Amino acid sequence: MTDSDANQEDGADAKPRWYVIQCKGGESFRAAEHLANQGYEVFHPVLQVEKKRRGKLEWMSEPLFPHYLFIRLDRMVSNWRPIRSTRGVLKLVGFGNAPLAVSDMLVETLREHASDYQDATANLYFRTGDPVMITEGPFKDLQGVFAGQKGQQRAIILLDVLHRQQRLEMPVSQLRRG
Repeated sequence: MTDSDANQEDGADAKPRWYVIQCKGGESFRAAEHLANQGYEVFHPVLQVEKKRRGKLEWMSEPLFPHYLFIRLDRMVSNWRPIRSTRGVLKLVGFGNAPLAVSDMLVETLREHASDYQDATANLYFRTGDPVMITEGPFKDLQGVFAGQKGQQRAIILLDVLHRQQRLEMPVSQLRRG
């Protein structure tokens, strides 16, 4: 290794870098909040998904990367000690005992597109081809096939009527897995 290579590595260590934190199951929001309260710069990308809870479809925030979040740290200046004992944190992701930095460009790209997947809504409860049961209305108790979604509140169902498959549009809230 030449002196210039060593200087470049020292320079890389002197600037803040992004690292990945693995969180305890279901506690990434708690970990992000507690790390931010301690003054760390944290990036926890989330997206809005529609899930069925207590029989109703609700929009919820879920991590884009379940059990993981990003933290920006300086190897020379940042206090790394409190991180591991922060509520919700399992460990810093690394190789051996050394945490590995992730590409700044990766995190910046995720940040640039954060609004895309924050505003995008995904129905993770029903997938194309899933059998569904209609729970309300004139077709109650009939089984169909989920064919897609039209907007946020409407679903397209394939229903066998008179020995032919018909496309039917109805509220997503009137469906359950069949």
